[in-house]
Parts: sequence; structure tokens; C-alpha cells
Amino acid sequence: MAAVMEGPLADLDSWKPDHCSIAMALEVVGTRSAILILREAYYGTTRFDGFASRVGITDAAVAGQLRKLTRAGLFARQPYREEGKRTRHEYVLTSKGRDLLPVVLALMQWGNAHLQPGPPPLDLVEAATGDPVRVQVRSESGREIGVDDLGVRLNEQWRATRRRRSAGNAAATGRP
Repeated sequence: MAAVMEGPLADLDSWKPDHCSIAMALEVVGTRSAILILREAYYGTTRFDGFASRVGITDAAVAGQLRKLTRAGLFARQPYREEGKRTRHEYVLTSKGRDLLPVVLALMQWGNAHLQPGPPPLDLVEAATGDPVRVQVRSESGREIGVDDLGVRLNEQWRATRRRRSAGNAAATGRP
């Protein structure tokens, strides 16, 4: 049970996943607190105190994660001011942050199926209809894809970009 590795990727010993998008994503959201802060943002939390109390981590940890997630472009800081108080900031998901919704929901779905001792505490449903919602891997034609049906190949656009960068670097340094 494995993905079909195509072309030069078929020999796993002949290449290294040096530019892995999964590893890059985990650098941004690869901690429990980062994922739980995102969960809370999807649930509607926007203020620092709300994240701290709902995620159950220290203020310093919340501040660090919100800084990191904001620098990465997942949140935008927006000022607000309550009557008689100083201006503070709330954290609003950007489109980049909203694009992680399927990832977080897939983790929830997996946890519901494999970690809960009984029925899960929450159901995912379409708000307008109440229909159940599931995260699935599908091809553009709509067919559900399992790991055995997944092909992995080098992206020719990525390869061409790397070749152009290498040629540009060689020209800039005067090396062939």
C-alpha cells in the first residue's frame, strides 16, 4: 500500500526530499499549539485572551504562536478598542490561513475515527443543510483517490525554475 512513485522518483534511494512541501508546512504549523490556535480561529476566536483560555497554553506560548502564524501570513492583526481601554489587536484568518481548513478538519476526522473511544464529541455538517461533511482526496474528475491510486511525479515547472535559477547563479558568479 503505497503511492506510485513515477520516473526518477521510483528509486527512493536515488533522491532526497530536500524541497519537501510537507516539511516546509510543518515549520509553520507543526506544533500542537499552532493547530489548536487555527482550530479556535475556525470556531470564531479572534482575541488573544480567547486563544489562551480555549487552547490552554501559557500567554507566552500563545504570543509566540500568534507572532509566528502572523509572520507566516496565516493571520492578520486588526486593531480594536473597547470603550475606556487601550487599543489592542485581534487576529483574523487570511485566505492563506483559511486554506488550511481541510488540513485541520482531516486531523479531526482521523482523530474521530481512530482515537475517540466512542462517538466523537462534534459532528462536521454543512451549516445550511445539516448534511455531514468529510474531507476526501479526489482527482479533478471527482474520483476518490486512495494511497494506492496516488501518483507522485516531478513537477516540470519546478524543474525548469530550478534550472533557470542555477543558470542565473552560474552567470552571476562567472562559473559555468
